[in-house]
Amino acid sequence: MNLKPVLILLGLALATIFALVCVLLTRERSPRTCQHVPPEQEEMEDGQSLVFADLTAEEMSQVVRYLQGHLGVPLVEASRAKPSENCIAWVDVQVPAKAEVLRFLDSGGARPPREALAVLYFGKQPEPNITELVVGPLPRPAYHRDVTVQKYGGKVPYHRRPTLAVEYKQIGGFLKSQVFPSAPAFMQQVMEYDGANLATVTAAPRGFQSGDRVTWFVLFQNVSGFFLHPVGLEVLVDHSSLDISEWAVSRVFYNGQYYRDMVQLESAYVQGQISVEKVRKAPWDGDFSSMKPRAPAAALFPLQFEPQGPRYSVSNNQVFFQGWSFAFGMSVSTGLRLFDIRHKGERVAYEISVQEAMSVYGSNCPGGMSTRYMDGSFGLGRYTSPLVPGVDCPYLATYVDTLSLSDSLRPQKRKASLCIFEQNLGSPLRRHYSNLQSLYYGGLVNSALVLRSITTVGNYDYVWDFIFYQNGALEGKVQATGYPSSSFFHGDGLRYGNRLWEHTLGTIHTHFVNYKVDLDVAGVKNSLMAHDMAFEMARAPWSPEQQIERPRLTKKVLDTEDQAAFLLHSKMPRYIYFAANSKNKWGHQRGYRIQITSSAGDHIPEASSMERAISWARYQLAVTQRKEEEPTSTSIYNQNDPWTPTVAFADFINNETITNQDLVAWITAGFLHIPHSEDIPNTVTVGNSVGFLLRPYNYYDLDPSIYSQDGVFFTREQDFTACEINPLACLPKTASCLPNFPPFTFDGFRNM
Repeated sequence: MNLKPVLILLGLALATIFALVCVLLTRERSPRTCQHVPPEQEEMEDGQSLVFADLTAEEMSQVVRYLQGHLGVPLVEASRAKPSENCIAWVDVQVPAKAEVLRFLDSGGARPPREALAVLYFGKQPEPNITELVVGPLPRPAYHRDVTVQKYGGKVPYHRRPTLAVEYKQIGGFLKSQVFPSAPAFMQQVMEYDGANLATVTAAPRGFQSGDRVTWFVLFQNVSGFFLHPVGLEVLVDHSSLDISEWAVSRVFYNGQYYRDMVQLESAYVQGQISVEKVRKAPWDGDFSSMKPRAPAAALFPLQFEPQGPRYSVSNNQVFFQGWSFAFGMSVSTGLRLFDIRHKGERVAYEISVQEAMSVYGSNCPGGMSTRYMDGSFGLGRYTSPLVPGVDCPYLATYVDTLSLSDSLRPQKRKASLCIFEQNLGSPLRRHYSNLQSLYYGGLVNSALVLRSITTVGNYDYVWDFIFYQNGALEGKVQATGYPSSSFFHGDGLRYGNRLWEHTLGTIHTHFVNYKVDLDVAGVKNSLMAHDMAFEMARAPWSPEQQIERPRLTKKVLDTEDQAAFLLHSKMPRYIYFAANSKNKWGHQRGYRIQITSSAGDHIPEASSMERAISWARYQLAVTQRKEEEPTSTSIYNQNDPWTPTVAFADFINNETITNQDLVAWITAGFLHIPHSEDIPNTVTVGNSVGFLLRPYNYYDLDPSIYSQDGVFFTREQDFTACEINPLACLPKTASCLPNFPPFTFDGFRNM
């Protein structure tokens, strides 16, 4: 018998069996696709959260059509309006009065009518003015009412209007067509001006007294990161007239010297009477200001994924997570805001919202030294930027589009401009390892929900977060990044900052951020309590001849608004909290504590003629009675007329009682920024983060996070490698799956 064919067949059979076994084993080891397990939640019925919802695109369009047809005056599109014409500056939702909303949410009352707030510039009138109209009911408007006098005590003068994009464009045209040509030799030989290689940055406010609209414009090389490329030329433009042909140059600054106008500068240059500091022409990418990475890509940075899908849910404008629920929105002027914030089904706060972001600059150049930016006037919501998955937010976050109508008659969608994600913070929320007496480990991962938006206002980017923790704490936080603003380095510039490059002075400036926190702790009526410590001397009871210094608890009720207004750097009680009329199991008033994280610079002196416009920044914390007529701590009209502020927060504090009242906490946090070489090319968020925490203080009978399903506990006697004992032991099985990473998309360069 010939064995060769048999051996060949046997070898082939064994090879086939081996290959099949390898395939099966490999298949078994291949990770499965992660499966989504829907989170458990109790949703509000009948879309109640929509009472706070931002306007839809259709609602915005309906408001515009209504205004065009019912005001009896022509309305020009804001993107091409002259100052002497009428236009719609912006449209936003008009949030109903709190009493109406609570009747609807809590007592089965009627749903408040849905309304919009429209801000109009009436330049084509005998007495030009700014008018605010409430339009409703939506979605089919049938009425409007003028609320300007009701809100501000009178008409709003036209010179206070926030500057539209078209006005900046018109000023740019004025500089290009009339101003720069009056100094041809200087512009060509020193600036190498070709009509497109210079960019301008506005200073604000615009002058020294009410009625002024006179603005310094600082010139930079028009390259990537142009904020770091000053050329030494600044022009003061008087654009107060509604007739563009009457605009004029009031002053010119170049390299430390002031001139009457560009004609005088040209004459001095031609005669060799000025000190020329010619700036090296930067490449289009900005060279040192370029954010292009200087190193090739290497190993991928860590990514976060959810093995069983998101543990939160988003329904319309409402979010649910681990006992938390809240409604969210985006104001055109003030940006991110929350409403009806509940934990374990009970309302903790009615509203938490950003109010303002402000910076005060120093410099030895006129544009820098006169700058006090109030970013709400430019629009913290309007300039909310699209988010880049994987950098701005975790790649697998939930991304939400936002809408706004400003400087246009049509709504603008900003895709993926708000993100929601659960974040494992990589540390325990609480833990204990017991190595005395009984041996055990107990802990809880600190996993929190984050709601985020990022505002880019000119050179700065503000990362706004609201963070929800499993122990009932809530954090409001802002991180600053972007480019530092700069001045041309000359003379005694080092008194006002650090030199960052050959001609670049990083100018000293402050950052202040204000929040409105309308806490409703176990009901609308609360009081303000202060707890702190003091040392007392006591004789040791067991040894009376000896003394002990022991800390004791101090308690105080803050009865009035004046007592509850804490100046910026003054000593404040370390435990300050809103106290309810009810008590917990242990007889303590239920409360929520306010804890502020801030390293603010100094506030502008109160003697300043414009201080009242930003008087909210006097206080690290001020608690006042809540009033519908005091909805915000500032006004978008304060930027261009801070000398006669439309809203002065200092007037809110008038010694009224705050015991057993509906209260609002106005919180200010900030930091001092002295730009340094590591701010090139870009300021980092590390160390530039401020905000506040709201923490339960005797609100519960014990820490509510003990009921979290994420808890871990095992003893020495238990088999802590078993899934039923220790959920961490299950991770090789429950977390060994492939997340679905969708293709990368970014919509930030469309429809610019």
